[in-house]
Amino acid sequence: MNRRAPIIAGVAFGVVAVLAVMFLVLPKMREVSSTQEQLAEAETIQSGLRNQLASLREAEAQAPEVRRQIAQLANQVPPTADLPALLRLLTQAADGSAVDFLTVSPGTPTADASGQFSTIPTTVSVTGGYFALDEFLFRLETLPRSTKVLSISISPGGATPITPTGAVNLSMQLSVQFYTTDTSAGPGSQPGPSETTAGA
Repeated sequence: MNRRAPIIAGVAFGVVAVLAVMFLVLPKMREVSSTQEQLAEAETIQSGLRNQLASLREAEAQAPEVRRQIAQLANQVPPTADLPALLRLLTQAADGSAVDFLTVSPGTPTADASGQFSTIPTTVSVTGGYFALDEFLFRLETLPRSTKVLSISISPGGATPITPTGAVNLSMQLSVQFYTTDTSAGPGSQPGPSETTAGA
């Protein structure tokens, strides 16, 4: 009987130890493992938030330049045809280049096949000396508004083909395209009307 007592005590101790591991240690280990997974997930989220914050700070630093570019683009390709402003720009270019005569005939705005903008076909005629026409072309290329010259035709012209100083007057015909982001185009369009003015 005395010999079995240590064995029984050892078995009982082993059973208690196994039960303790099953009901106390294993749940705690599972909790620790779950907590570690949650911690790793939280660290991943935190890293993503740091990257997002860095991107937002970079975007904030670049915001003034982006706003400037957007404003410049809005000037180059306005939201409506705005023909009065276009005629003023062309008149200023003609005055600055000292051409003798200017006529502008804008066509009806037409939506581009891409559906992202409309084109305004325009015929421009100017008369003057060679250097005046050259200066007008330079000013046309450097307008604040986007311009595409499709064709140029130059011939002797004007009421007086030869001036008193002996210079030859030239007549220049231009086929030009201007642009607007108004994709509906034409009168009554959205975001605003784009009336066509001919023979200005």
